[in-house]
This record gives sequence, C-alpha cells and structure tokens, in this order.
Amino acid sequence: MTLATRLAVVVIASLFATGTAFAQTAAPAAKTDAAATTDKKAPKEHSAESLECSKQADAKGLHGKERKKFRSDCIKTAKAGGAAAPAPAADKK
Repeated sequence: MTLATRLAVVVIASLFATGTAFAQTAAPAAKTDAAATTDKKAPKEHSAESLECSKQADAKGLHGKERKKFRSDCIKTAKAGGAAAPAPAADKK
C-alpha cells in the first residue's frame, strides 16, 4: 500500500469512528397540555381560620406588612382556640 492509500483509509475510518459522536440527538418530546397543567402547582386550600382572618383584614383595610402581621397573629390566635381576633397593633404613621 502506498502512503496515500493508507492515509485515505485512516481518514475514512476516523470519519466512521467520530461520526457518531457528532450525531444529532433526538429532540425532547413536547409536553401536552395535560402534562403542562399537572406541572403547575395546584392552588392551596385555605383553612377556615385563614379565610376569616383575611376577611377581617379586608374589613380593616390592611395592606402589606401590617396585613401580614395581622393575619399571622389572627391565625395563631384562632388555632390556639381563641374566638376573638387579636387587637391590631398601634399605627406607626
């Protein structure tokens, strides 16, 4: 065999050997609508205490940090067995 023939054989063998390394992989299957909806988080079920405290906070017009603190205290009180909601904190305005 001549040098050119050997070189050609080596090049062809290299192409076959490395061709699979550069092969394109299959695209991932597209999610269906049913699969996409199961990936989303289901809405949380709120407890009766949470809903009642939210109503009270709405009635008082609380927003932001004040609302969060009020609801936290209210839910703790309600779960502890107290029927009345806690008194709102003094306004720092």
